[in-house]
Amino acid sequence: MNHAPSCLVSHTPALVYQFQLKPDGNVAFPYLSDGCLALLGLAGAELQAGPEQFERLILPDDRAAYRASMQASADSLWSWNWEGRIWVEAWKDVKWINLRATPRQLPDGTVQWDGIMSNITDSKQEQLEVRASRARLAELTAHIEKVKEQERERIAREIHDDLGGNLTAIKMALAMLAARLPDGDDTLQQKAAYVDALVDRTIDAVHRLTLDLRPSVLDFGLLPALEWQVKEFEAQAGIACTLQASMHELELAPDQATALFRIVQEALTNIAKHAQASAVTIKLTRSRGVLGLKILDNGRGIRAADRAKPDSFGLRGMAERARALGGTLHVGHAAGGGTEVAIKIRLPGQAPDVTMNHE
Repeated sequence: MNHAPSCLVSHTPALVYQFQLKPDGNVAFPYLSDGCLALLGLAGAELQAGPEQFERLILPDDRAAYRASMQASADSLWSWNWEGRIWVEAWKDVKWINLRATPRQLPDGTVQWDGIMSNITDSKQEQLEVRASRARLAELTAHIEKVKEQERERIAREIHDDLGGNLTAIKMALAMLAARLPDGDDTLQQKAAYVDALVDRTIDAVHRLTLDLRPSVLDFGLLPALEWQVKEFEAQAGIACTLQASMHELELAPDQATALFRIVQEALTNIAKHAQASAVTIKLTRSRGVLGLKILDNGRGIRAADRAKPDSFGLRGMAERARALGGTLHVGHAAGGGTEVAIKIRLPGQAPDVTMNHE
């Protein structure tokens, strides 16, 4: 590349270059292709005369990463791959650029890279727009879930207070009427007993509806709510279910407790419908500022095809709830068979835990 550039290099829209880092820390550009002016707004000869100008083009927020990636490549003699923003004075504009280069060490200790630098502004802006769009969608999803929970709570309260109260009054009035029925009128006594039983069944139905909408035990925290859910699941699904918690008390914001409770509910619903399991274990742990929640079953296990189904809204809803909490959700095979659903969220006021990023 020290020789005259080939026709291919001359017509490459990106900047083909050689860059040197000398033992004393000075830098040089032994070779720059014709793409220099179009990419950086500097003529090749101008940059070669003042190679330190290149780093000054880089926005201050991106310079540290640029230097670190250069030094790491020089120390290891591994490929240098960096992307960041530069200010192009000629056009008063910011560009995203990517450089990829291969290093080699010269006899005098200089590290020289042969590489290519390209404009990635369009693709980077698309990435940023997609990321921003996903963030807005996550915010919208979280808002919708919050509104849904508030509406559930309102409806549950109204059903309990209004309908439940009315039914209780009806039962009391019915008991008074039944007490005044003529003795020996079996038909009326049977009718009264039937209506009384009907009111009892309706009260039970109202109670179930209220619990389904929002269990009142959630007002006491996540742990009591999970203990209640475990008993309900065992009674309804006929599957043994145990809760293992490494703490006796757990302080969570109401929204967090509700979201985690709904994830557990959805996981248990999936197990009852699809897993063919005979036992379920729910594990709740707290370590280094991170709350871990696992739901494990001994069923047939989940297949990749099951997770990829377009109508797997349960799994998607669980993942969205976890993301709305700033956490992660992983669904995979449990040790010894079955399925494991694992959620990790950072507890309020706790420092980040790097393990959350490696699930």
